Amino acid sequence: MKVYPIKFNPILKEKIWGGNKLGNLLGKDTNKENVGESWEISDVNGNISEVSNGVYKGANLKSLIEKHEAALLGAENFANFGYNFPLLIKFLDAKTDLSVQVHPDNAMAKKHHNSFGKTEMWYIMDSDENADIVLGLKDKTTNPEVLHHINANNVDAVFNREEVQKGDSFFIPAGKIHAIGAGVLAAEIQQTSDITYRVYDWDRTDASGQKRELHTQLAEQATKQFDSNGKAAYNLQPNASASLVSCEYFTTNILDITNHQLKDYSNLDSFVIFMCVEGEASITAGLHTETIKMGETILIPANTKEVAFSATNAKLLEVYVDKGLVQNMQQAS
Repeated sequence: MKVYPIKFNPILKEKIWGGNKLGNLLGKDTNKENVGESWEISDVNGNISEVSNGVYKGANLKSLIEKHEAALLGAENFANFGYNFPLLIKFLDAKTDLSVQVHPDNAMAKKHHNSFGKTEMWYIMDSDENADIVLGLKDKTTNPEVLHHINANNVDAVFNREEVQKGDSFFIPAGKIHAIGAGVLAAEIQQTSDITYRVYDWDRTDASGQKRELHTQLAEQATKQFDSNGKAAYNLQPNASASLVSCEYFTTNILDITNHQLKDYSNLDSFVIFMCVEGEASITAGLHTETIKMGETILIPANTKEVAFSATNAKLLEVYVDKGLVQNMQQAS
């Protein structure tokens, strides 16, 4: 497979809770006022990403996988996922609160939807003053049956809220109640799944006066309790990787690039995704260089040996699948 930094055309999604930051701050090609999501790399049915640069321009992600297999995905990923890309990569802009929701794990998703489950993470790129997120139930002894009885009077007593600021990162395993709050701009990395069980939608209605559907029966089954709020504790050092999340579905680090840096990926056996969450950087793979700006995403094929970075002040999320963690999960199951 040709080695170079591959870009894709964003797939923009209008949402009842969306705003205009994806266009105004991240430079997405839209003047609409309610764009909530930019799907950067997607293999979801009906939403397959298309390459926007280089020799593969015009090809879609699925066709690249079918043609190049392990050279794109990595041998272990191709063995585990076949012709399916395992991750869905997004930027999100919440002008108002997202619905409080939960996602199924792999077993429940397979049973009810013949799909993968949905474990995800957020990196907060920007937030308005006092912006917050919902993370889990406030009382860990609360019976998930309470999800059938959420209303405006008890919602704040049931769900745990966390104030957020730029640079915060949170791990959201399948089964954890969550919602991004108003004023938050975030990068999201998740398993390839579009399954969401909506628990509470703040009693809002759409343009025709209808409330969105809730899925409380399935949500009750999916909900799990967690001891941690999932917030990453990391120490950012210039020109080094700091770990944000490391799980069997994805590993995400943050790179703070202030000059030139060369990284060796020859033993990784995985594609690598870079999401620019601050500033601007040049990324060189093979003989090709691409500029990545805040709000842009690049995919590096698994057969890439080295990647060079150059910037004066840029922060990139570095995302891949760690075959060692996947193997540990398989042995434990």
